[in-house]
Amino acid sequence: MSSKNRRNIKTIKTQKQNGQLVISLNPKIYPLEAIYGACYVFVDRAYLFLDGDPKKEIKVFIEGKRKLDSKKLEELAGEFKNELLDYVLRTAIAKNTKKIRETIVEKALFSAFPSEETSEEEHIESDPLGIAVPWEEKYGEKK
Repeated sequence: MSSKNRRNIKTIKTQKQNGQLVISLNPKIYPLEAIYGACYVFVDRAYLFLDGDPKKEIKVFIEGKRKLDSKKLEELAGEFKNELLDYVLRTAIAKNTKKIRETIVEKALFSAFPSEETSEEEHIESDPLGIAVPWEEKYGEKK
């Protein structure tokens, strides 16, 4: 894709102002959670500020912690856009697999409880660390 075509894409607009990047994003394509995730990756090397209307347009202001020339700002913008795409995908996967993950955790927690067929003594015997043993049995009552 040529740079001319990239500039015509309405979902991301990038501007350079006084050694700072201003990236304007369409929140219908780039959810706020994904933007937060992408920003977090850059906190060690840049100052990031968010502004705008979360329903219309979100602006990300990025300023290097060290002075960056024009070429380095372009590289930073490219890295941010790649990271943003990564977090959009992560957000979509998390949304699509939420029910499956909840079911797995539910089954894991449910299987941790003893069944009605297992007596309490059998459950305690299968507890090698003695976590299920009441305090009084383990250490005796206070005197």
